[in-house]
Amino acid sequence: MELYEIPTKLKQLYKHWSKHTKRPIINAERNDVDSLISFAAERMRIWDKKSRGLAAPYTNDPILAQYRFCNIYRELDKQTIQYHQRLKPLVPDFPLWLMNMFFARLVARPETLAATGLLSFDPKENKKVYERLLALPSPKYGVPYVFPISTVLKTQWNTREKLLCLYLPNRIRSVANVLAASKGRGVYEVLPEVIRAWGFNHSFLWTEVLIDVAYQYPELIDLCKRFPIGPGSRPTMLSLASDVAPEETCLVLSQGQYPEMPLLSFGGTPVPLSAENWEGIGCEYRKYCNLRKGIGRKRSFR
Repeated sequence: MELYEIPTKLKQLYKHWSKHTKRPIINAERNDVDSLISFAAERMRIWDKKSRGLAAPYTNDPILAQYRFCNIYRELDKQTIQYHQRLKPLVPDFPLWLMNMFFARLVARPETLAATGLLSFDPKENKKVYERLLALPSPKYGVPYVFPISTVLKTQWNTREKLLCLYLPNRIRSVANVLAASKGRGVYEVLPEVIRAWGFNHSFLWTEVLIDVAYQYPELIDLCKRFPIGPGSRPTMLSLASDVAPEETCLVLSQGQYPEMPLLSFGGTPVPLSAENWEGIGCEYRKYCNLRKGIGRKRSFR
């Protein structure tokens, strides 16, 4: 098994690494995952070569060489690192950190956060953030995460700006209380309670934020337990086991051992891929398979 030691700055940025290295690896039934593992392994090798500053080409795979794919470990993604670096000083204050992580994920554009500043529990300060956000020219929001505007249109929080700067500060403590009582449950289990406390059906966005919670507060959320499968990953999971719930297939993948799969290591100890990691791999593999067929969205590799 190849191991790539986590860069020191990422060891210091996230707090969940030691917990993930201690996760027991269970020998699970080997499904037809050879192609999936091959894809994930080559994507990890590309990350390693880039992180070491090697010159292109990074791979002989024509699809991986030409098109853009997310990292196998979400913790390595550029925008995720930027948000966690920006909010690291807020970690001691969980509700404040949580509020601004949701703010960051829904804005989905680090430049906008730099221009508006962060939210607080002072209504006057949040009104200033609201006004700065309104005044920014487009594009002020990124595109990685879809915001279902229909969920708020018939409410008094009928714009993204109002939802973030006026509604979010008033509701976030209720969500924080749910998570503080979670005590290591999985995202799949705790998500419905979070949505009820939040008041709007923003399951996808909160799934993303709960992953971030697990990175900084691993005692609250466990990414190695049952994880929600999004529409991007569902076809991959169903292709492996059509008569099994996709969440179960993902969990089985996370419990298997794959010696050919390069992994990150923390102090020399492997960091196995969690259920959350495998959900993301399933999504990226679907894109990979579509591109091999000549279909799907073509995002050039940079």
